[in-house]
Amino acid sequence: MIKVGVNGYGTIGGRVADAVTKQKDMELVGVTKFTPDYRAKLAIDKGIQVYVPDAEVAVKFAKAKIPTQGTLQDLIKKVDVMVEATDSELATGNKDIYERAGVRAIFEGGEEHELTGFSFNSNCNYDAAKGRKFVRVVSCNTTALCRTLHALKTNFGVKKARAVLARRAADPQEVGKGPIDAVVPDPVTLPSHHGPDVMTVIPDLNITTMAIKIPTTHMHLHSLIVTLGKKTSAEDVVAAFQREQRIMVIEGRMGFKSTSHVIDWARWKERPRNDVYEACIWKESVTVVDDNELYLFLGVQQESIVTPENVDAIRAMMGTASQADSVRQTNSSLGIAEPTK
Repeated sequence: MIKVGVNGYGTIGGRVADAVTKQKDMELVGVTKFTPDYRAKLAIDKGIQVYVPDAEVAVKFAKAKIPTQGTLQDLIKKVDVMVEATDSELATGNKDIYERAGVRAIFEGGEEHELTGFSFNSNCNYDAAKGRKFVRVVSCNTTALCRTLHALKTNFGVKKARAVLARRAADPQEVGKGPIDAVVPDPVTLPSHHGPDVMTVIPDLNITTMAIKIPTTHMHLHSLIVTLGKKTSAEDVVAAFQREQRIMVIEGRMGFKSTSHVIDWARWKERPRNDVYEACIWKESVTVVDDNELYLFLGVQQESIVTPENVDAIRAMMGTASQADSVRQTNSSLGIAEPTK
């Protein structure tokens, strides 16, 4: 059993922790919580061992009568791998702690590539993560772009990719964030960082991106224009997407008229927290012009899409499963459908 700890039990950390508990080859040793709130109580109700970052926070938990098992330092001593799911400033400093303890660690897409020197996506570079001490699982947007462009590059070649990202302004629980009634260029200076981030996983890809924030909370929506390396048809592109792991081709005629309908699908499917682990491509949007200029819409559920990537990264670093076996196990545990062969 791979012993796993998760530092942070928020949007990403909570999902990864719950996913780890569903793996037959992993044991969730515990999670750290910084605030004695309802999420801490829910973790305990699930049977998860809760730790705190330090003695000062332990006092706050004691006052709130929420039991804890020790500090982050205590948790680190019991695990093989830590998943670092705190904010960027804390995560960067924690690398030194993990290094001194001789513990492997996974960092999230909010960190810079240079922190670990290796950025991970299950579809693209699983084997290259084997044996590494530190790995960065790329962000939600980068994860979706990597899956999509990997399918295109593998099947048709990619001469140039351009993407406009309409990004959700905040996660659903972040009531103090906006914008409420505005569309915000983010960043104003172009291109955006998303293209270079994709290239940390697929270095030989020619990609340019730009992004805006929009007043919604549930999903991002990407508009892609990709110049393919050879002539093809929309039908062949859709078939390539259907063969790729963790891409879901959805259809407007089946009621997928918006990102809200994608979330509603997850709700009706009884996914935990209405999670959508797949990158969602609207079938009707897949259009090929002049035989090799591809257009499409791509939906990204920002809270959950990196969950399976974190689980696979654990196995990749530990060298306990092949890419195919790990993806199969993770997919099965999370209810992700296998692709069309």
